[in-house]
Amino acid sequence: MGHVEIPETDISGPVGIRGAPRPRTAASRNRTAALEQLWRAPSAERGPSAGRPPARRRPVHRPAVGALTDLLGLAGPAWLLLNLGGQPRPWAAAAVAGVVWTGLRGARGRYADPLRGEPGGAFGALGDWLALLGVLAVLHAAAGGPVDPATAVLAVVPGLLVATAVEGVRRRARTGRRGRGVRRVLLVGEAAGIDRAAVLLNSRTDHAYQLVAAVPVGPGRPGQDSVQVPGRLASSPADDDVTTVLGGAYAHEADLVLVAPGPQLTGDRLRRLGWGLHDAGVALCVLSELSGIGASRVRPVTAAGLTLLHIAPPLRGGPQGILKSVLDRAGALFGLLVLSPLLLAVALSVRVSSRGPVFHRQIRQGQHNRPFTMWKFRTMVADAEARKAQLTEDNEVDGPLFKMRRDPRVTPVGRTLRRTSIDELPQLFNVLLGQMSLVGPRPPLPEEASRYDEREHRRLAVKPGLTGLWQVSGRSDLSWQETVALDLWYVDNWSVATDMGLLVRTVRAVTDGRGAY
Repeated sequence: MGHVEIPETDISGPVGIRGAPRPRTAASRNRTAALEQLWRAPSAERGPSAGRPPARRRPVHRPAVGALTDLLGLAGPAWLLLNLGGQPRPWAAAAVAGVVWTGLRGARGRYADPLRGEPGGAFGALGDWLALLGVLAVLHAAAGGPVDPATAVLAVVPGLLVATAVEGVRRRARTGRRGRGVRRVLLVGEAAGIDRAAVLLNSRTDHAYQLVAAVPVGPGRPGQDSVQVPGRLASSPADDDVTTVLGGAYAHEADLVLVAPGPQLTGDRLRRLGWGLHDAGVALCVLSELSGIGASRVRPVTAAGLTLLHIAPPLRGGPQGILKSVLDRAGALFGLLVLSPLLLAVALSVRVSSRGPVFHRQIRQGQHNRPFTMWKFRTMVADAEARKAQLTEDNEVDGPLFKMRRDPRVTPVGRTLRRTSIDELPQLFNVLLGQMSLVGPRPPLPEEASRYDEREHRRLAVKPGLTGLWQVSGRSDLSWQETVALDLWYVDNWSVATDMGLLVRTVRAVTDGRGAY
């Protein structure tokens, strides 16, 4: 049977591990049995059904309701706007748009069970909507439809708004009183697997998984002292594996059991554990050794009773690559035209406030390690590069970067420009020339790139960006390894929809100003 650690008792040694010494006296045997009987119901009342824990009530999930809401939320307003605009056959065009919209959302898993996958959220809805415009444009060109394209785009905007609003309501309903989409996680696995998962989950806060406890398999104990261990599984399969895990989940109000497979927890044992958890209404998730791979690139396949994970290669070209290039140049041109009054005002303030040129030109390494000249507004004194060697010992970041929170070379105007990231705006010219992208990794200096190892060098597989994951995740407050991890994730998992979401998040990051110095 499983090993249960019971606090505030005078029973010494392991309790209930198969093969471990048993208490020798009748009193201790009776006390152990009583305590283990209490453990089988740590936080939930048991019904009369042979000691099995009652199944937790799962939220009712109705994917048909979500699909119908999306269909009517787009088709209804689309018909109304097309009809008011005097477009021919508005009902047919609205019906086609609604069906395509619902089909795209369904294909991308937006109606999936929340216990099996997280919905797309606002950024996911935006990506779906952009895909809808592309499909409708193809259908319009192929069928030669009489609907005005501008009116058609306006007509499907309410569908995006409805989907975003419904997703917000769905998320709030799912999170309940907590107000946040937090999954309380109980880890199950051998000590090494628990340590690996615990370190990674606790080192980041940009996810919805809160580690609350762990149930080790075998005699090993996790090295993370902060992880509570309410129970333990024996090294080999036991009849009470499910009861022990459910007891830990109930005791710590965990709604997700995360299993780290290993030599002592594979095959039939994991399968039977899944049966018990699902019968009790507790979600099960299996930890994979894969890391840095977006869910959209993973496709599960069953063959000969095995579950295989097909990993799609990263995007490097194709239609999305062409679309990214077009959006980059169009966005850069639009930004330069709209921001031209601001750019002129900033140029004048830089020129008047301190001696030196308005722009700072610097050689950076671009895609495939090709050098290019990057433009910025000058934020430092004119001889900043010559004075850098004197400040090397004051570097506040690890890795090949050089950063100082209070760099004496920065001018008063430059400090404001850095905090608001306005000094980066001249890089729109680099984007327009095709040397940079609107979204991508940070472009390194030649001396930085020369110190890259093979892993870090992969950051140069795509064009550097004006903004990126590092921009919306803390900027200079990030460690070097955190910056590299974010950039590598982007390099391997980028998409046009991801870029759109990062551009929206950049506005918030710039307004916040956190990590900018």
